[in-house]
Amino acid sequence: MSGLRPATRDDLLPLAVEVAPRLLGAVLTTTIAGETVAVRITEVEAYHGAGSGAVPDPGSHARMGRTARNATMWGEPGHLYVYLSHGIHSCVNVVCGPEGRGDGCLLRAGEIIGGADIARRRRTVRGVVRSDRDLARGPGRLGDAIGLRHPLHDGIDAIGGAELGGAVARLELAAEPVADPAAGPRVGVAGVAGTSAYPWRFWIAGDPTVSAFRPGRGAVEAAGPC
Repeated sequence: MSGLRPATRDDLLPLAVEVAPRLLGAVLTTTIAGETVAVRITEVEAYHGAGSGAVPDPGSHARMGRTARNATMWGEPGHLYVYLSHGIHSCVNVVCGPEGRGDGCLLRAGEIIGGADIARRRRTVRGVVRSDRDLARGPGRLGDAIGLRHPLHDGIDAIGGAELGGAVARLELAAEPVADPAAGPRVGVAGVAGTSAYPWRFWIAGDPTVSAFRPGRGAVEAAGPC
C-alpha cells in the first residue's frame, strides 16, 4: 500500500500520548497459518506506565508496576501487548517508550483493507457481522479480525517480524501523519481516568469504523462519535 513506511522502534520511543495519534492511518498486518489480514488503524488510546509522564494514569494496566499480566508493556517498543478482556476478547496494544517504562497504545478500531473474507470468517464465529465497517470496530473485534490471541501471541514483535505462536505481525506508519486528529476521553474507563482529565483517545474524525463512545463506571462525561 502506498503512503506507508515500516515503523521503527525510535518512532515508538516518545510517551504513549504522543505516539498514539501517530498510529492513526498506520497499517498492522498479520499472517497466521498462511492467512494475511491488514487493518488500517482509525482509533487508538494511550496508556502510561507507573511513573511515566507528568501525571499518573489510573486507567492503565501498568499503573501499579510490572506484573505477570502486563509484563510485555515493560519491554521493547514495537512488541504487541495482547491481553484478554472480559475473559473473551483479545485486545491488541503497541508497546511504546524505552524498556522499563510500561507505556502502550490500545488499538481501538480500524478498517480491514486486506483479507476481509478471512476477518469476516473469524468474526462470525462470535456472532453476526452487520457490515464490513464493523469487522474491526472496537478493540475486541479488531483482535478477532486480525487473529491475534491471548496468551499465544502476547509479545509478538511488529517491528522485527519474528514469528510467535505461528503468527507474524508487521506495523507500518502513514508517511504523512493524520492532520487534526480528534481527541477525547477514553472509552469505558472507570473514574477520573475515563473523563476529560485524560483526553487520551484519538481517532480519525468522520471515519465510519471508529467505535461509539461510552463512559466507564463513575466517569460521567461523554464525548466523541456515537
